[in-house]
Amino acid sequence: MLDAIIILSFILAGAGIGFNGIEELPISALQQVTNESALRWVTAGFGALIGFAIGLLMQTAYRRFERQFRALPADVLLSRAVGLVLGLLVANLMLAPIFLLPIPPEFSFLKPLAAVLGSILFSFSGITLADTHGRTLLRLINPNTVETTLLAEGTLKPASTKVLDTSCIIDGRIEELLNTGFIEGQLLVPQFVLAELQQVADASSDIKRVRGRRGLDILNRMKEAYPDRIIIHSADYDDIPTVDAKLVRLVQEINGTLLTNDYNLNKVASVQRVPVLNVNDLTHAVRPSYLPGDSLDLKILKQGKEAAQGVGYLDDGTMVVVEEGRDYVGGELQVVVTSALQTSAGRMIFARPRASMIPS
Repeated sequence: MLDAIIILSFILAGAGIGFNGIEELPISALQQVTNESALRWVTAGFGALIGFAIGLLMQTAYRRFERQFRALPADVLLSRAVGLVLGLLVANLMLAPIFLLPIPPEFSFLKPLAAVLGSILFSFSGITLADTHGRTLLRLINPNTVETTLLAEGTLKPASTKVLDTSCIIDGRIEELLNTGFIEGQLLVPQFVLAELQQVADASSDIKRVRGRRGLDILNRMKEAYPDRIIIHSADYDDIPTVDAKLVRLVQEINGTLLTNDYNLNKVASVQRVPVLNVNDLTHAVRPSYLPGDSLDLKILKQGKEAAQGVGYLDDGTMVVVEEGRDYVGGELQVVVTSALQTSAGRMIFARPRASMIPS
């Protein structure tokens, strides 16, 4: 019903404008018209058609706006409403002196024009600030919330902004981490990182070009999936030559956290007391740990250094040396962990076939 009312209103408005609009025509043009009444109905018909087209556009825009409005959380609606009211209030306070100025009559249109433009500008600014600082605004309105109490006590800390570097984007694991929900807060991609990514994608080397394009594809997918969390920032430092140094400076200035898998950048940032999240460290931390006596299913891929040994690998690449496993090369069996060894090259697990450990 509402759709029909919107379209019908624009049709009637267009027909009315067309019917009465001929009065605005020059007198010389009206004198050439033999049937003024017929001309009125013709222009009214054209006005109704134009009104019908505009009505359809407005009806579609209204429905799209209604869907977006219904999808917004209640706290966002409330904060935007408060921001809109505050913006209009500031606009009226700022524009009041303008109406007291002695403006010549030929420029009197400036007053309502300034009022309209100022109201729109300050209203938009109020809504934008509400989107950025909405939770803080709600805490000011209702200071007795649990969140406010925890923040005041220092128990609850806001999530810091994560700054992504080029290697972390190309690596691709950040996309999976983002999908799982373990990464919280905003993810910021500086413009100079995006430029470096584009430079890698345009490199003459096929390997670099593939890596760069893969990074751009990953970044585009994350931007489409999380448009409110992935931010492309225009920050740059012309006096700093390297991208790594620019990243460290940016993270220091915004009190954020650097997200990378670059070992050297990790060390440089740590020396300068910059918080770093290394994806490689996370990967090592979540690897399953096997204790003596644990059993696992393993495929023996090759012979070991010793005569009776077989070698297999876990999904994360950890080498498993199976004593008495040479006869099982190419097959799968259940083994029991006997010990584990951490070397400079990584972790190594020693095991035996479960069948050999069952007493006969």
